[in-house]
Amino acid sequence: MNKPFKKFEVHGSGGPPIREIPLRLVFPNLITVLAICAGLSGIRFGFEGRFETAVVMVLLAAFLDGVDGRLARLLKATSKFGAQMDSLADIVNFGVAPALVLYAFLLERAGSPGWIAALLFAIACGMRLARFNVLYEDDDQPVWQAEYFVGVPAPAGAVLVMLPLYLSFLGLEPSKPVALVATAFTTLVAFLLVSRWPVYSGKSLKIPGDKMLLVILAIVLYLLLVASYPWHTLTASAIAYLIFLPFSMRAYSRRAKREGEKALPPDVDARTTD
Repeated sequence: MNKPFKKFEVHGSGGPPIREIPLRLVFPNLITVLAICAGLSGIRFGFEGRFETAVVMVLLAAFLDGVDGRLARLLKATSKFGAQMDSLADIVNFGVAPALVLYAFLLERAGSPGWIAALLFAIACGMRLARFNVLYEDDDQPVWQAEYFVGVPAPAGAVLVMLPLYLSFLGLEPSKPVALVATAFTTLVAFLLVSRWPVYSGKSLKIPGDKMLLVILAIVLYLLLVASYPWHTLTASAIAYLIFLPFSMRAYSRRAKREGEKALPPDVDARTTD
């Protein structure tokens, strides 16, 4: 059982008692702040024309943003303050930073439609995160549905929306026609964020013990590819994720059908129900 926080009076202030906070509570929030700094730095590098560094900073922000929550749970240092900080960091790192970096590099060439697409993506990311927080508090959904995200998750959306950047780093000329296509693609990703598309999360995925070494080796190989061929690997990853989405929808539909048939009374034939 965790011990309650100790409290002490602030001498001479006349204010309310201040509680002592364990040091372990500081580390997850510190990582969250560093993630925000990385995301904002990515915006700065983008408007300075250092776009490769900007993308790296945005991806670093996304990585740190994914680490802080897990570290908080590992250290048993979760708090309401940390949850609010994390939500704000998510909007900056997954919505604002990718949208502005992409706009500075490419969407600006499309004029007002490019700016509208960047705004739509940032707003959609904020709405997606707000909906996630609400659904997370809802305990009425079936257990199996917790294995799927509702819509493309914000971190995946941030990686997806920067696909035109990866392609440009590989030699695609950032011309106005390309900017118009990127504008349409950014709008598509924005709608995927707020859609009801079921996306398999892999939370319940279990790895057989005899396959563990192969999985570890595959993860190490992927990280080495990212380090050695970042834009090729990220391009392939984004395209593979887009291809994965229809299969996720198909798996969800089949699972929903099976669960619906299980829920029917024994004397009802599922094939004859409307």
